[in-house]
Amino acid sequence: MHVDHHPLIQDFPELRAELQRLRKEDSHFARQAEAYEALDKRICRIEDGIETLDGDALSLLKQERVTLKDDLARQLKRAAGQCCGCGNGCGG
Repeated sequence: MHVDHHPLIQDFPELRAELQRLRKEDSHFARQAEAYEALDKRICRIEDGIETLDGDALSLLKQERVTLKDDLARQLKRAAGQCCGCGNGCGG
């Protein structure tokens, strides 16, 4: 069964400019984005049967991917001047 990748640009097309800018200007963000995309590719390889891993370990990888994506999304929204999701209506 083929599983689709979840690249950041596909999941946040409205934040494309911020994604490109942060990748160039923020080394921490760039490292996190690279780690996210490598993790996403690994999960897809596992789900495609190219790489093997037990179900519990795969679940942990998926949770790590979600956590990374949430953090990246907050940073992207903050860079775009949108509320970071803190619940305080901060506007960025």
